[in-house]
Amino acid sequence: MNPIKARVHDAPIYNGMPARELGSEGWHKPWSGGNGGNCLEAMKLADGRIAVRQSADPDGPALIYTPGEMTAFIQGAKAGEADFLLS
Repeated sequence: MNPIKARVHDAPIYNGMPARELGSEGWHKPWSGGNGGNCLEAMKLADGRIAVRQSADPDGPALIYTPGEMTAFIQGAKAGEADFLLS
C-alpha cells in the first residue's frame, strides 16, 4: 500500500476534513467485531499521520492523529486505560 500525499488536490490535510477528500483507496479496518460492520477505518498518510473515519459514514469527518498520539492511544488501550468506556 502506498500512503497518500500529505496534501490532497493541493489542499492541506486537517482534523475533521471530509474523509472522502482523502480518497477511497488505502482505508483499512484494523479489527471488526460483532457489531454489524460498524467500526472504524484507518489510513496511514504519507507524512506518517493516521486518518481515522467511521466505516458507516465514509463521507463523514476524518480525524487525523500523529504517530505519537496513535501510539499513546493503542498502548493505553492495551494497558486497560480505556476500559472505563466499556462499563
